Amino acid sequence: MAPGAPTLLLLLLLSLSSVLPCAASCPAACRCYSATVECGALQLHVIPPGIPPGTQTLFLQDNCIAHLEPGVLTPLASLRHLYLHNNSLHALEPGAFRAQSRLLELALTSNGLRGLRVGAFAGLAQLRVLYLAGNQLVQLLDFTFLHLQRLQELHLQENSIELLEDQALAGLSSLALLDLSRNQLGTISQEALQPLASLQVLRLTENPWRCDCALHWLGAWIKEGGQRLLSSRDRKIMCAEPPRLALQSLLDVSGSSLICIPPSVHVEPLEVTANLGEDLRVACQASGYPQPLVTWRKVAQPREGPPPAQAQPEGGVPVPGGSGASDTGSGMLFLTNITLAHAGKYECEASNAGGAARVPFQLLVNLSRQQQLAPAPPPAAGPISHEPLPEAGSMAFRALGLAMQTVIAAAIALLALTALLLATMICRRRRRRKKAPGPPGEGALFVNDYSEGPYTFAQLEELRDERGHEMFVIDRSKPLFAESPAETTEGTEPGPAQGLPLQPPAAYEIHC
Repeated sequence: MAPGAPTLLLLLLLSLSSVLPCAASCPAACRCYSATVECGALQLHVIPPGIPPGTQTLFLQDNCIAHLEPGVLTPLASLRHLYLHNNSLHALEPGAFRAQSRLLELALTSNGLRGLRVGAFAGLAQLRVLYLAGNQLVQLLDFTFLHLQRLQELHLQENSIELLEDQALAGLSSLALLDLSRNQLGTISQEALQPLASLQVLRLTENPWRCDCALHWLGAWIKEGGQRLLSSRDRKIMCAEPPRLALQSLLDVSGSSLICIPPSVHVEPLEVTANLGEDLRVACQASGYPQPLVTWRKVAQPREGPPPAQAQPEGGVPVPGGSGASDTGSGMLFLTNITLAHAGKYECEASNAGGAARVPFQLLVNLSRQQQLAPAPPPAAGPISHEPLPEAGSMAFRALGLAMQTVIAAAIALLALTALLLATMICRRRRRRKKAPGPPGEGALFVNDYSEGPYTFAQLEELRDERGHEMFVIDRSKPLFAESPAETTEGTEPGPAQGLPLQPPAAYEIHC
């Protein structure tokens, strides 16, 4: 062996021992080098196991990942860049990135995200860039980005955002770029942009802006000092509504043309009486410009909590809102399985940028038909309660305690048993009366020969039915006694009534 060969062989073994562990810890079909792992375009449905804990850049784009399982990213606490764009994520669970406190860049573009929950980005204290473009976001709720205090770029373009709540961007004090272009925004409030103290670039183009009094501030703000945030292209904020201002730039529209019509509200009828257990729908029609936001609320009453009242559109799908629920145009109050707790005063409110209008509505709850027809219980000693007794199948009965339900059920069973015993006794008495022999002639009707005209069998049946007596038919063909001898003999002189035949006395057997 040549001199120095053992030394060379030892160095080769040491180098292989340092490389093999890294290769063994790399997920199958992925590429691992330095602190980077590439697993893109592998048709993955989950984040693959075996990613080295020291990974700082992770490429997972162009896969089919639909869900981030809880804790799947916990071992990757050293991540700086995470690319999950072009996957199938439809939702982000709160705390999904809680372990990524060092993450600087997160790409979630084109994932089909439909909504962002509060807390979805909790733990990303160092995040600088967030890509959310090309998803299906419809609204941004208050405090969605509250945990991203060091975020500098927020890309929200090419979504379907219609609503940006006033506190949706709260906490983004370091944000320098906000891209809201190519969405469905019709208006934006001044309060929504107030937290953006460090904003340098704002993109609002290609939205169907509704140029009314609610956008008066935006035009004035751009003219006064906001132009520095908008490029020459971004300043072309075009109006889509109303028709008379369509295709005009907001900066070219005078302030007097940006008008609103205060809402008017109509509820018919203003009072409804419903039965227990029924469902109720009440429509609240509102008009104005822009289209008012309709909200149903139950007026709070002392010592009573409001029942779950939701205003729903005609399709019956609840729309998220505050204490009540909201809808535009026709707000529907929908109550299911009405109980006594639903009774009370409600209020339909319609609001837009021009003002607000309210209409009261009264709901009365009627007792069920079975309770109305039930006999009143006998008066008992002590104070009398006028509160109706709950039915066994009603919500009020189910709300009672187990002991009270047992007592009511036992009382009902005792009443049923008592009624059964009374019915048995009455039947026995009637049977005894039928079996006991009555006095002779009782219940019999006799018909004489000299009665008014002949009686037919049908007539006797009708007479029995009307008077309630048993009817008997006289059978003349069966005499009980022989004919008596003639009272006159052959030598006897006839009396003054001679020549008139006398009928001998006869008796006849009576058949039923």
